[in-house]
Amino acid sequence: MEFRKAKFTDVEAIHAIVNGYAEEGQMLARARNVLYETLRDMTVAEEDGKIVGVGALHLTWDALAEVRTLAVAKEYSRRHIGTGIVERLLQEAKEIGVKTVFTLTYRPDFFGTLGFVETSKESLHHKVWKDCINCPKFPNCDEIAMTLTVE
Repeated sequence: MEFRKAKFTDVEAIHAIVNGYAEEGQMLARARNVLYETLRDMTVAEEDGKIVGVGALHLTWDALAEVRTLAVAKEYSRRHIGTGIVERLLQEAKEIGVKTVFTLTYRPDFFGTLGFVETSKESLHHKVWKDCINCPKFPNCDEIAMTLTVE
């Protein structure tokens, strides 16, 4: 398994993985243009030339970043690929001086195993919500907010 930064040639595979889960209501859909615009945020997991997982570290404000767009192809689940991606994103966060990482998730148990703790959405900086205005679930977000202090 290789973990690396995403490339333009990965977008179609990322789109398929993410939107497969979105169709089931397990995560938010991502349009291709959004994937292209945020490509530099993304880390992928690749096995035998196939993209099998993705996650993004999105900078939102002063020393604050979000782990988002985390998905692993179903046939590769339960192989710690998601954990590997998040660990790399957290290392990247540390290297650039991020102090707090947050996520909005439907999988609090997974993020809890990585040290994230549940928090109220209202406690997050207002800059966090700039993308929410375009979300189909706005203003009735049912995701769980979690944070982690980067050390």
